[in-house]
Amino acid sequence: MKTLIVYYSMGGNTEYVAEKLKANIEDAETLRLVPQKAYKDKGFAKFVWGGKSAIMAEKPELEEYKVDLSQYDRIIFGFPVWAGTFTPPIRTFIADNKASLEGKRFCAYACMAGKGGVKAIEKLAKALKIKGFEATSIFIDPKDSPSAEKEAQINGLIVALNQ
Repeated sequence: MKTLIVYYSMGGNTEYVAEKLKANIEDAETLRLVPQKAYKDKGFAKFVWGGKSAIMAEKPELEEYKVDLSQYDRIIFGFPVWAGTFTPPIRTFIADNKASLEGKRFCAYACMAGKGGVKAIEKLAKALKIKGFEATSIFIDPKDSPSAEKEAQINGLIVALNQ
């Protein structure tokens, strides 16, 4: 089964997990989504502007990417949680590729420092118009605050995805 890991990462935690998944899932590739206009990534402005964008369900323009979704059986979405939902670049990707995503198998993971991961994954399922995901996981700052427990959690997701 060919897998595409589509992710947005601001602080590196989501990218960290994406790279671990890619390295340990056979026939997996990654697609990093990059907004044309970068979000503020420092201080209070980071939370205000990112949170506003997420709550307003904005769809930022993304830097050009090339992907043929017909080549993939499964899509794994990875994102940080912003204001209890998934990040706007993921929303843009879904809107831009709606027809090509039909009939795919889906999984998702969220990275966060606070809370809201379960709701964010539920909102992503709703945006994809699916009842649920084959596998999900929520990580608390896996790169920024590493631990054996967090690595075991990532490995648990890898095992689930390799079945």
